[in-house]
Amino acid sequence: MREHQLYVGGGWRRGEGGTAPASSPSSGEIFASTAVGGPGDVDAAVTAAVCAWPAWAAASPFERAQRCEQIAAAVALHRDQLADVLTRDQGKPLAEAFDEVDELGIYFRMAGEDAKRREGSLPPSTSADRRILSARVPLGVVGVVSPWNWPYTMGAEILAPAMAAGNTVVWVPAPTTTACCAVLTEVIARAGLPDGVFNFVSGPGPVVGDALVGHPRVAGVGFVGSVETGARVAARAAGKTQLLELGGNGPMVVLADADLELAAGAALEAAYLCAGQSCTAGERFLVEASIRAKFVEAVVAATEAGIRLGDPFAAQTSMGPLNNEPTAAKFDRHISGAVAGGARICCGGHRAGGFPTRLYAEPTVLDGVTPGMAIEREETFGPVVPVVEVGSPREALELTNASPFGLTAAIFTADLERGLAFAEQARAGWVNINASTNLWESHLPFGGRAGSVSGRGRVGGRYPMDTFTEPKTVVYPAPRYS
Repeated sequence: MREHQLYVGGGWRRGEGGTAPASSPSSGEIFASTAVGGPGDVDAAVTAAVCAWPAWAAASPFERAQRCEQIAAAVALHRDQLADVLTRDQGKPLAEAFDEVDELGIYFRMAGEDAKRREGSLPPSTSADRRILSARVPLGVVGVVSPWNWPYTMGAEILAPAMAAGNTVVWVPAPTTTACCAVLTEVIARAGLPDGVFNFVSGPGPVVGDALVGHPRVAGVGFVGSVETGARVAARAAGKTQLLELGGNGPMVVLADADLELAAGAALEAAYLCAGQSCTAGERFLVEASIRAKFVEAVVAATEAGIRLGDPFAAQTSMGPLNNEPTAAKFDRHISGAVAGGARICCGGHRAGGFPTRLYAEPTVLDGVTPGMAIEREETFGPVVPVVEVGSPREALELTNASPFGLTAAIFTADLERGLAFAEQARAGWVNINASTNLWESHLPFGGRAGSVSGRGRVGGRYPMDTFTEPKTVVYPAPRYS
């Protein structure tokens, strides 16, 4: 059984809290142990990052880009190992794990390229005797706290651009997927970064995560996770630069003129990718009354034909277990609450028996869901298609905008003008037309709409570099030629 340690200042160390077992949600097997860090470990990591920062910030962007390329190459070299431990630790099917590993490499490669293209400016002065230079410079130490649903990419979408822009980082992963993140740390350690540029501290979020985001020498904080935890992070990190990518309750709107086959197929991707454990998941399906019954029938047929719940290492499996018991309990609670309120289970609706653990949830379609039910207004984070009947496109837009969330939305319609009008008026940071809520491209800005509970700032491509750098102005006498 592998024992994973913390990585601080270029060296490995045991956590001051001992170790914790890492168990697989698919088999129940304890396959590794992980270090449990404490506040002292966080302080040591931040201190190492502070010491490494001046030289790293002074390095050429081309040198930092080369280091990012070396990390991407190391990820590619260890692709099989990274995918295997991700499936074992998180529970997603192996094919999805390989997709995540491949995207992980893209994040580091893309960050390096973006760093080489950042530009400054020469603003005008009020005086002919002065010249002004303006450039963006790194903040210093960035603390990154990442979730368990996409353990690699949700960390990398902040870590990679923060480092490429000249910051040093301390990473705290989610406790339930610490083992795979520790393996990724081992891969990154082989890429030859200067000591202290990248640091890894695992342990309970309320202990090491809290110590990191509140540390006085941490200049910026990047957090991806739930709304509730994000609110605590924002308060603890008050006064620091923050990037918060939080939860969603993305509606998928299906209008009467939609291609039903296309919409039903997209519903499967929206609801069952990563067993529904995604902030971009389709959490509610707002369907016009005239086609609701046909849409439900099509989604049930597609679910029964296309979704195979099972061992995530088996080739025929298309959906694995949920990652942890609190998530599974919320799935149970939302479905039972909806049924008590009059919704009807069309397929699934329960935990599946006959598996090594109780974390296998059946792919579920619910009809007759109404506004105000918990499953309609909250983020379920499970494999469920809750169908809400709407009387008109206007009602669909009003229900979309009634939610406190504002992350993603999707609309299916044959009328592109109507789709674009919905996209303009929907209070969401990202809107897809005739594509699943789970469709996104990693180089584009992604995040919650202002005024919503879905976060602040943008991940994706170069956009975190804008958050984790700040403008610096230099004024100097105008040069004279004689």
